Amino acid sequence: MNKATNGCCRGPGYATPMDAFNSGTREEIIYVTVTVNRCEGDEKRPDYLATVDVNPDSPSYCQVLHRTPMPHVGDELHHSGWNACSSVYCDSSKIRSYMILPCLGSGRIYVVDTATDPRRPKLHKCIESEEIRGTLNAGFPHTSHCLGNGQVIISYMGDHQGNGKGGFLLLNGEDFSVKGSWEAEGHLSPFGYDYWYQPYHNVMISTEWGAPSAFSSGFNPAHVAEGKYGSALNVYDWTTHELIQRLDLGDEGLIPLEIRFMHDPTASEGFVGCALSSTIFRFFKENDKWNAEKVISVAPKEVEGWALPNMPGLITDIVLSMDDKYLYLSNWLHGDIRQYDVTDRRNPKLTGQIFIGGSIHKESGVKVTKDTELKEQPDALYVQGVRVEGGSQMLQVSLDGKRVYVTTSLYSVWDKQFYPKLMQKGAVMLQLDVDTVNGGMKLNEKFFIDFGKEPGGPALCHEMRYPGGDCTSDIYAAELANLSPNFAGPNAKL
Repeated sequence: MNKATNGCCRGPGYATPMDAFNSGTREEIIYVTVTVNRCEGDEKRPDYLATVDVNPDSPSYCQVLHRTPMPHVGDELHHSGWNACSSVYCDSSKIRSYMILPCLGSGRIYVVDTATDPRRPKLHKCIESEEIRGTLNAGFPHTSHCLGNGQVIISYMGDHQGNGKGGFLLLNGEDFSVKGSWEAEGHLSPFGYDYWYQPYHNVMISTEWGAPSAFSSGFNPAHVAEGKYGSALNVYDWTTHELIQRLDLGDEGLIPLEIRFMHDPTASEGFVGCALSSTIFRFFKENDKWNAEKVISVAPKEVEGWALPNMPGLITDIVLSMDDKYLYLSNWLHGDIRQYDVTDRRNPKLTGQIFIGGSIHKESGVKVTKDTELKEQPDALYVQGVRVEGGSQMLQVSLDGKRVYVTTSLYSVWDKQFYPKLMQKGAVMLQLDVDTVNGGMKLNEKFFIDFGKEPGGPALCHEMRYPGGDCTSDIYAAELANLSPNFAGPNAKL
């Protein structure tokens, strides 16, 4: 899986994003984090990492090949990362061999061996929450990325009491011991969630969900008014680890979640999805300062038969294709996935839209009384005779941009609040085929993984990872540009 244009480097991943796009290996299996929290029988079942066969030529296509159970119950497996990725491509001693699994519920961090037998991963280590609390007074770990020095950095969202606290813990990349905090002393942010770093511009930018005491009890609009949810981007100096700037996105940028720099490591811009406001902001560097502007807005629907009179789209995930041409977003409440051509970064163009479940389809029990976008409510989605529950949520794009994978569970607490049938029916994993030239998406009806029919009972599938790296796991080093004639992505209008 290590492609390069010369023999200089043979570490994990690829030298550049365009090497991955043009020469990357087609995904054959995908690792999926699965939680059973709040599902039927959850008190007896642990969460697990599912290995899914996505090779259409395989006799076990669309099957869960293996389930790697965690040793405890109630963890809430959520996001995942690697011990090594393309950021250490020039270090041939590094191997992408361990998956890092932070647990949103228990605060544990699991390390899973995926190298010994990629189709049957096994637990390597469990970092107990007490160790993290004792070192950092930190809890609710979320996003994990590998660093160019071989260490692993994990964002967290609160202290062990559930108060908002945005910081980062460091793991030793060899024995996975807790080394301490990444950020400089006194440079915590009010809230935490996702982040992306870009050494070429000496920056890391993080986002804000909210106080764990708020979001872990279910969504309450009053908590927004009380200031328990975030609305800012936090800009850190990559060298000093100091918080140097906070970009307040205001009411149009409430609950900024997933953040993506462009894959081109020299690019000084990217996008962030703001869930509650249902907007996409472009962030960018200008005169040595960082700024942000709204470039996409999803209008709310006026509805009857729902919790509130206005239903936001709730953008809960975004992902960029490896060539930086398309941005995908998921509206978890409305249910649609949207594809935008972002060649002109300041003026994204909608090129595709498809509904995957959601709360406004014709069988949802919700009546849309005013819609500025659709002429009628979408049909419920049935795949292989099964109605899809939940809404489009986590997204992953193939390295060549030709396929998009999607799951329908967000977070078990919010799943139960907004889509209670998920607790009995389970979530699903689907795949879309993409027109990479003209834009557009089409559901592949042959691909369907129903986690409602798991051997132990219904389950909630969430984040997806390819063994060789993907569009949300790997960060590229600008100094490797000379390794590839295809280094730069499509020229962007700035």
